[in-house]
Amino acid sequence: MIRLSDGPMTWVATGDSITQAVEHTHGARGWVEHLHERIRWQLNRLTDVVVNTGVSAWGADDVLAAHDRLIGRFEPDVLSVSLGTNDCLAGEDGLPGFRDAMHRIIAGAAPGTQVVLHTPVLVSASGRERRAALPAYCQAVREIAKESGALLVDHEAHWLEHHGADDPIPWLDDPAHPNAVGHLHMANHTLRSIGLGELDPL
Repeated sequence: MIRLSDGPMTWVATGDSITQAVEHTHGARGWVEHLHERIRWQLNRLTDVVVNTGVSAWGADDVLAAHDRLIGRFEPDVLSVSLGTNDCLAGEDGLPGFRDAMHRIIAGAAPGTQVVLHTPVLVSASGRERRAALPAYCQAVREIAKESGALLVDHEAHWLEHHGADDPIPWLDDPAHPNAVGHLHMANHTLRSIGLGELDPL
């Protein structure tokens, strides 16, 4: 669980377009914006700072190459990393490079940074051929979390628990990007997984 300090904290969420949350929410909040609401308002941590450095279409190698800009300069107390949806397009042959880049992203964080890793969400049935290796990347994230001591938010498991064998279309805007409903579920699952409850009903 995330350890909350008595003083203000800096939270950085980095990742791909699902973290950046552009276009596919159609003006609604993305999951990081929901975390912002929970942390800075509902938990009354008014002087905390929540920074979203997700970049559409990026993977682990891209984030690693821009580590200082996306992560280091903010000196986060909590670092959230959500990658794999784009990386998996390289197939299972790309797994060693993905694992190496993820470990280096984590190792580049300042000592004492609390790291949270997220498995990717499910894609729709129509997107599974293109992203056939996605389950293997989700498993890699679980293993990296265990190896590094990072907290794990397992979105894949949560979506499978809810949808089972059904196509997760109700939570998606296209084959790979969550819609507003999907982002809300991502936010609440993240909050529960890191010990911060879930969003108060509006």
